Amino acid sequence: MDVLTTTPFGQRPVSAALMKHAQAAQAQPAIPHINKWELFRELCTAKAAFGVSDRDLTVLNALLSFHQETSLSDNDMLIVFPSNAALGERAHGMAESTLRRHLAVLVESGLILRHDSPNGKRYAVRGADGDLSRAFGFDLRPLLVKADQITTAAAETRAAAERLRRMREDLTLMKRDAIKLVAYGQDNAPHSAWEALQSRLLTVHKAMRRKLPLDDLQTLSAELRDVLAETQRRLAVESEEMSGSDSETERHYHNSNKDSHESELCHENGEGGGDSPPDPEAEHAETESKKQVNLPLALVTKACPDLQPYMQDEIRSWHQLVEGAAFVRGMMGISPDAWLEAQRAMGPENAAITVACILQRVSEINSPGGYLRALSRKAQDGGFSPGPMVMALLNTGAA
Repeated sequence: MDVLTTTPFGQRPVSAALMKHAQAAQAQPAIPHINKWELFRELCTAKAAFGVSDRDLTVLNALLSFHQETSLSDNDMLIVFPSNAALGERAHGMAESTLRRHLAVLVESGLILRHDSPNGKRYAVRGADGDLSRAFGFDLRPLLVKADQITTAAAETRAAAERLRRMREDLTLMKRDAIKLVAYGQDNAPHSAWEALQSRLLTVHKAMRRKLPLDDLQTLSAELRDVLAETQRRLAVESEEMSGSDSETERHYHNSNKDSHESELCHENGEGGGDSPPDPEAEHAETESKKQVNLPLALVTKACPDLQPYMQDEIRSWHQLVEGAAFVRGMMGISPDAWLEAQRAMGPENAAITVACILQRVSEINSPGGYLRALSRKAQDGGFSPGPMVMALLNTGAA
């Protein structure tokens, strides 16, 4: 069947790109025949390389459905001529104006060609033998000519996606190692300055929450490798001094409890002044009531979603929340002493809520450790509850 024309009907002009696509469609295809649905799936994978969207491909899928054969072959008639109403129906009820816009994109991308009739209608004419002698509509031959190019682009797209996936996987593993090693170093070699490394890790963590291209991920990879190398160097230097760190940490924790106990005894004996000593049982009950959690766990996790990426499982208990807060406090520069002080002043659950809230707004807080100590002092005086912090975060998220 002869191709009569490639110029558009009506006021649509001829462009250099249209002429180039029409000439390319006449070339001999490298693949003489191919399954049209396999080729369509490859094009869906490589759609970015051809500048088409999902909606454009929906229209192309409808056009392919009007081709009677399963394969696109150079020996077959590859012009389809559905009406706009029939084409829109197979394109899931797409409006005619929208349909025309997506058809124009497919033509501009060189995936199909127009063969318009003298009056702009789409139809076919049969000869005396009953075979189609000429047809006016959309030519699918450019798909067959570009089949090799489409499959190559799809393979490259899949390879690039795999490289991106592996890079993100490697970054996640390196970030986990770096965070845990820095936290270990902070606990066992506190005389070494870890704040700078923690700040760099926090910057990397925030960047990884976005969908970054491969070049940016490679930059983050170099940053993480540098942080890991510096962390391992510091730990190697401090290895001898850290040999007795476990016992020292335990003794320090024991002494801090002792100081707190002696202070309470001093107050109970009346050395701080006053007419009569306070009732120890009443004072203990009042202190414990201030440490009770008055917030639902689901509300806390909703207000502080930045804690969840550091957890192995979804946070479903207060115990998990406390564990997560104990893990992230190191990367924020909160010392073990400040964390223990917060737990004694607020209770473990309220301290964990406070740390989660600080993590959520860590970019706005100059010294998270100092901030937590200040809140702990307020809590000791009965002037702090994490509830307003949680509600403020919820209101900010809603806004």
